[in-house]
Amino acid sequence: MSAWNSDPAVLTVAVTGADVFRDNNPNIPYTTEEIADSTIEAAAAGATVAHLHVREDDGTPSGRPELFVDAIDRIRAGCDVLTMVSTGGANDMTIEERTTGLEAKPDISGVESGSMNFGDETFITPPPAGRGIIERATEAGIALEVEAFDVGHVISAVRWLEQGILPAPMRINLVFGVPGGIDASPEALEAMLRPLPPETFWTVTCIGRHHQRLMALALVRGAPGIRTGLEDVAYISRGVLAESNAALVEQAVGLAGTLGRELATQEQAKELLGLG
Repeated sequence: MSAWNSDPAVLTVAVTGADVFRDNNPNIPYTTEEIADSTIEAAAAGATVAHLHVREDDGTPSGRPELFVDAIDRIRAGCDVLTMVSTGGANDMTIEERTTGLEAKPDISGVESGSMNFGDETFITPPPAGRGIIERATEAGIALEVEAFDVGHVISAVRWLEQGILPAPMRINLVFGVPGGIDASPEALEAMLRPLPPETFWTVTCIGRHHQRLMALALVRGAPGIRTGLEDVAYISRGVLAESNAALVEQAVGLAGTLGRELATQEQAKELLGLG
Protein backbone atom coordinates (compact mmCIF):
# COMPACT_ATOMS: atom_id res chain seq x y z
CA MET A 1 0.00 0.00 0.00
CA SER A 2 1.39 3.43 -0.94
CA ALA A 3 1.81 6.15 1.65
CA TRP A 4 -1.10 8.55 2.13
CA ASN A 5 0.98 11.39 0.68
CA SER A 6 2.82 9.48 -2.05
CA ASP A 7 0.85 11.02 -4.94
CA PRO A 8 -0.09 14.64 -5.52
CA ALA A 9 -3.77 15.51 -5.22
CA VAL A 10 -5.79 16.77 -8.16
CA LEU A 11 -7.61 20.03 -7.40
CA THR A 12 -10.97 20.60 -9.08
CA VAL A 13 -12.70 23.98 -9.14
CA ALA A 14 -16.52 24.01 -9.33
CA VAL A 15 -16.98 27.37 -10.96
CA THR A 16 -20.65 28.33 -10.84
CA GLY A 17 -23.13 25.50 -10.14
CA ALA A 18 -26.89 25.75 -10.54
CA ASP A 19 -28.16 26.19 -6.99
CA VAL A 20 -26.29 29.29 -5.82
CA PHE A 21 -26.87 32.84 -6.96
CA ARG A 22 -25.55 36.34 -6.48
CA ASP A 23 -27.75 36.83 -3.44
CA ASN A 24 -25.60 34.05 -1.91
CA ASN A 25 -22.36 35.57 -3.18
CA PRO A 26 -22.24 38.51 -5.64
CA ASN A 27 -19.01 37.17 -7.17
CA ILE A 28 -20.55 34.04 -8.75
CA PRO A 29 -19.97 34.08 -12.52
CA TYR A 30 -23.02 33.88 -14.76
CA THR A 31 -22.13 34.56 -18.41
CA THR A 32 -19.92 32.26 -20.47
CA GLU A 33 -17.24 34.96 -20.54
CA GLU A 34 -17.36 35.30 -16.75
CA ILE A 35 -17.29 31.51 -16.29
CA ALA A 36 -14.30 31.19 -18.61
CA ASP A 37 -12.38 34.09 -17.06
CA SER A 38 -13.02 32.74 -13.56
CA THR A 39 -11.89 29.27 -14.63
CA ILE A 40 -8.69 30.59 -16.21
CA GLU A 41 -7.88 32.55 -13.04
CA ALA A 42 -8.53 29.46 -10.91
CA ALA A 43 -6.27 27.37 -13.15
CA ALA A 44 -3.49 29.93 -12.72
CA ALA A 45 -3.97 29.59 -8.94
CA GLY A 46 -3.56 25.80 -9.04
CA ALA A 47 -6.77 24.09 -10.20
CA THR A 48 -6.27 21.40 -12.84
CA VAL A 49 -9.91 20.37 -13.46
CA ALA A 50 -12.90 22.69 -13.96
CA HIS A 51 -16.38 21.35 -13.15
CA LEU A 52 -18.84 23.33 -15.26
CA HIS A 53 -22.49 24.29 -15.37
CA VAL A 54 -23.76 27.10 -17.59
CA ARG A 55 -26.34 29.83 -17.08
CA GLU A 56 -28.29 32.42 -18.95
CA ASP A 57 -26.96 35.94 -18.54
CA ASP A 58 -29.43 36.60 -15.70
CA GLY A 59 -28.08 33.61 -13.76
CA THR A 60 -30.83 31.13 -14.62
CA PRO A 61 -29.35 27.60 -14.89
CA SER A 62 -29.31 26.57 -18.53
CA GLY A 63 -28.97 23.49 -20.68
CA ARG A 64 -28.35 25.30 -23.95
CA PRO A 65 -25.51 23.44 -25.71
CA GLU A 66 -24.14 26.58 -27.36
CA LEU A 67 -23.38 28.00 -23.91
CA PHE A 68 -21.32 24.93 -22.99
CA VAL A 69 -19.49 25.15 -26.32
CA ASP A 70 -18.75 28.84 -25.89
CA ALA A 71 -17.57 28.48 -22.29
CA ILE A 72 -15.29 25.52 -23.06
CA ASP A 73 -13.88 27.15 -26.21
CA ARG A 74 -13.03 30.26 -24.19
CA ILE A 75 -11.46 28.19 -21.41
CA ARG A 76 -9.34 26.16 -23.81
CA ALA A 77 -8.17 29.33 -25.52
CA GLY A 78 -6.86 30.63 -22.20
CA CYS A 79 -5.47 27.63 -20.30
CA ASP A 80 -4.90 23.86 -20.30
CA VAL A 81 -7.28 22.98 -17.45
CA LEU A 82 -9.27 19.77 -17.94
CA THR A 83 -12.95 20.51 -18.54
CA MET A 84 -15.74 18.52 -16.92
CA VAL A 85 -19.42 19.13 -17.65
CA SER A 86 -22.18 18.45 -15.17
CA THR A 87 -25.06 16.25 -16.28
CA GLY A 88 -26.82 17.11 -13.03
CA GLY A 89 -27.96 20.46 -14.36
CA ALA A 90 -30.80 21.77 -12.22
CA ASN A 91 -33.73 20.00 -10.53
CA ASP A 92 -36.28 21.22 -13.06
CA MET A 93 -34.36 20.09 -16.15
CA THR A 94 -35.11 16.97 -18.17
CA ILE A 95 -32.39 14.37 -18.71
CA GLU A 96 -32.05 15.67 -22.28
CA GLU A 97 -31.47 19.22 -21.03
CA ARG A 98 -29.00 17.97 -18.44
CA THR A 99 -26.80 16.20 -21.00
CA THR A 100 -26.30 18.91 -23.61
CA GLY A 101 -22.81 19.66 -22.27
CA LEU A 102 -21.61 16.48 -23.96
CA GLU A 103 -21.96 18.33 -27.27
CA ALA A 104 -19.08 20.60 -26.23
CA LYS A 105 -16.71 17.60 -26.18
CA PRO A 106 -15.35 18.10 -22.66
CA ASP A 107 -12.55 15.98 -21.25
CA ILE A 108 -14.81 14.51 -18.55
CA SER A 109 -18.54 14.22 -17.92
CA GLY A 110 -20.23 13.82 -14.59
CA VAL A 111 -22.89 11.14 -14.12
CA GLU A 112 -25.21 10.62 -11.17
CA SER A 113 -25.66 7.03 -10.03
CA GLY A 114 -28.90 7.58 -8.13
CA SER A 115 -31.72 9.88 -7.08
CA MET A 116 -32.14 11.80 -3.83
CA ASN A 117 -34.02 14.43 -1.90
CA PHE A 118 -32.35 17.79 -2.47
CA GLY A 119 -33.53 20.19 0.21
CA ASP A 120 -37.29 20.41 -0.26
CA GLU A 121 -37.10 19.06 -3.81
CA THR A 122 -36.22 15.73 -5.38
CA PHE A 123 -33.39 15.15 -7.81
CA ILE A 124 -34.22 12.23 -10.06
CA THR A 125 -31.74 10.20 -12.09
CA PRO A 126 -33.30 6.83 -12.98
CA PRO A 127 -30.73 4.05 -13.47
CA PRO A 128 -31.49 3.77 -17.22
CA ALA A 129 -30.77 7.50 -17.59
CA GLY A 130 -27.45 7.16 -15.80
CA ARG A 131 -26.49 4.20 -17.96
CA GLY A 132 -27.51 6.18 -21.04
CA ILE A 133 -25.20 9.04 -20.08
CA ILE A 134 -22.34 6.59 -19.61
CA GLU A 135 -23.00 5.08 -23.05
CA ARG A 136 -23.17 8.46 -24.81
CA ALA A 137 -20.03 9.78 -23.13
CA THR A 138 -18.07 6.59 -23.77
CA GLU A 139 -19.03 6.53 -27.45
CA ALA A 140 -17.84 10.15 -27.74
CA GLY A 141 -14.50 9.39 -26.07
CA ILE A 142 -15.37 11.44 -22.97
CA ALA A 143 -14.15 10.16 -19.61
CA LEU A 144 -16.59 9.85 -16.70
CA GLU A 145 -16.78 10.88 -13.07
CA VAL A 146 -19.60 9.51 -10.90
CA GLU A 147 -21.25 12.06 -8.59
CA ALA A 148 -22.26 10.29 -5.36
CA PHE A 149 -24.26 11.96 -2.59
CA ASP A 150 -24.87 8.93 -0.37
CA VAL A 151 -23.55 5.42 0.25
CA GLY A 152 -26.16 3.82 -2.00
CA HIS A 153 -24.91 5.93 -4.90
CA VAL A 154 -21.38 4.63 -4.31
CA ILE A 155 -22.58 1.02 -4.23
CA SER A 156 -24.56 1.51 -7.44
CA ALA A 157 -21.48 2.95 -9.16
CA VAL A 158 -19.34 0.01 -8.03
CA ARG A 159 -22.00 -2.36 -9.37
CA TRP A 160 -21.88 -0.57 -12.74
CA LEU A 161 -18.10 -0.99 -12.73
CA GLU A 162 -18.34 -4.70 -11.91
CA GLN A 163 -20.94 -5.22 -14.63
CA GLY A 164 -18.78 -3.50 -17.24
CA ILE A 165 -21.26 -0.64 -17.69
CA LEU A 166 -18.89 1.97 -16.26
CA PRO A 167 -15.45 1.88 -17.87
CA ALA A 168 -12.39 1.51 -15.65
CA PRO A 169 -10.69 3.29 -14.03
CA MET A 170 -13.52 4.54 -11.83
CA ARG A 171 -13.46 8.19 -10.93
CA ILE A 172 -15.95 9.24 -8.27
CA ASN A 173 -16.75 12.50 -6.53
CA LEU A 174 -17.97 11.94 -2.96
CA VAL A 175 -20.26 14.82 -2.04
CA PHE A 176 -21.01 15.70 1.59
CA GLY A 177 -23.31 18.19 3.25
CA VAL A 178 -26.13 18.46 0.71
CA PRO A 179 -29.50 18.51 2.53
CA GLY A 180 -30.94 15.09 1.72
CA GLY A 181 -27.53 13.51 1.16
CA ILE A 182 -24.90 12.17 3.52
CA ASP A 183 -23.68 14.46 6.30
CA ALA A 184 -20.24 16.08 6.51
CA SER A 185 -18.42 14.06 9.16
CA PRO A 186 -15.41 11.75 9.54
CA GLU A 187 -17.76 8.79 9.93
CA ALA A 188 -19.54 9.70 6.71
CA LEU A 189 -16.26 9.80 4.80
CA GLU A 190 -15.34 6.32 6.00
CA ALA A 191 -18.79 5.02 5.04
CA MET A 192 -18.48 6.42 1.52
CA LEU A 193 -14.99 4.98 1.08
CA ARG A 194 -15.83 1.48 2.33
CA PRO A 195 -17.36 0.08 -0.91
CA LEU A 196 -14.69 1.51 -3.26
CA PRO A 197 -12.16 -0.73 -5.02
CA PRO A 198 -8.57 0.14 -4.05
CA GLU A 199 -7.70 1.57 -7.48
CA THR A 200 -10.56 4.10 -7.46
CA PHE A 201 -9.75 7.76 -8.07
CA TRP A 202 -11.90 9.52 -5.47
CA THR A 203 -12.44 13.21 -4.93
CA VAL A 204 -14.09 14.86 -1.94
CA THR A 205 -16.56 17.75 -2.20
CA CYS A 206 -18.18 19.35 0.83
CA ILE A 207 -20.99 21.86 0.62
CA GLY A 208 -21.18 24.67 3.15
CA ARG A 209 -19.59 25.38 6.50
CA HIS A 210 -17.63 22.15 6.92
CA HIS A 211 -15.95 22.63 3.53
CA GLN A 212 -12.39 23.14 4.77
CA ARG A 213 -12.66 20.50 7.51
CA LEU A 214 -13.69 17.78 5.06
CA MET A 215 -11.01 18.83 2.58
CA ALA A 216 -8.41 18.59 5.34
CA LEU A 217 -9.69 15.22 6.46
CA ALA A 218 -9.66 13.95 2.87
CA LEU A 219 -6.12 15.16 2.26
CA VAL A 220 -4.82 13.45 5.39
CA ARG A 221 -6.81 10.33 4.45
CA GLY A 222 -4.89 10.24 1.16
CA ALA A 223 -7.60 11.52 -1.19
CA PRO A 224 -6.48 11.48 -4.83
CA GLY A 225 -8.58 14.61 -5.39
CA ILE A 226 -10.30 17.51 -3.64
CA ARG A 227 -12.77 20.11 -4.91
CA THR A 228 -13.50 23.72 -4.07
CA GLY A 229 -15.22 26.65 -5.76
CA LEU A 230 -18.19 28.97 -5.59
CA GLU A 231 -20.61 26.17 -6.48
CA ASP A 232 -19.71 24.53 -3.17
CA VAL A 233 -19.03 27.33 -0.72
CA ALA A 234 -19.87 31.05 -0.63
CA TYR A 235 -17.57 32.02 2.25
CA ILE A 236 -13.80 31.82 2.49
CA SER A 237 -13.92 32.20 6.27
CA ARG A 238 -16.59 32.87 8.87
CA GLY A 239 -18.65 35.83 7.69
CA VAL A 240 -16.29 36.65 4.79
CA LEU A 241 -17.54 36.05 1.26
CA ALA A 242 -15.07 34.51 -1.18
CA GLU A 243 -13.95 37.11 -3.71
CA SER A 244 -13.47 34.58 -6.50
CA ASN A 245 -12.94 30.97 -7.43
CA ALA A 246 -9.22 31.70 -7.58
CA ALA A 247 -9.28 32.82 -3.94
CA LEU A 248 -10.85 29.52 -2.90
CA VAL A 249 -8.30 27.60 -4.97
CA GLU A 250 -5.46 29.52 -3.33
CA GLN A 251 -6.90 28.63 0.06
CA ALA A 252 -7.03 24.93 -0.90
CA VAL A 253 -3.45 25.07 -2.16
CA GLY A 254 -2.36 26.52 1.17
CA LEU A 255 -4.30 23.89 3.12
CA ALA A 256 -2.71 21.07 1.14
CA GLY A 257 0.75 22.48 1.73
CA THR A 258 0.15 22.81 5.45
CA LEU A 259 -0.91 19.15 5.59
CA GLY A 260 2.06 17.91 3.61
CA ARG A 261 0.25 17.13 0.35
CA GLU A 262 1.52 18.30 -3.00
CA LEU A 263 -1.01 19.28 -5.64
CA ALA A 264 -0.81 17.85 -9.14
CA THR A 265 0.47 19.78 -12.11
CA GLN A 266 -1.66 19.73 -15.25
CA GLU A 267 0.33 16.84 -16.73
CA GLN A 268 0.27 14.92 -13.45
CA ALA A 269 -3.51 15.42 -13.21
CA LYS A 270 -4.03 13.88 -16.65
CA GLU A 271 -1.94 10.87 -15.70
CA LEU A 272 -3.57 10.38 -12.30
CA LEU A 273 -7.04 10.62 -13.83
CA GLY A 274 -6.13 8.08 -16.50
CA LEU A 275 -6.44 10.61 -19.31
CA GLY A 276 -2.83 10.63 -20.50
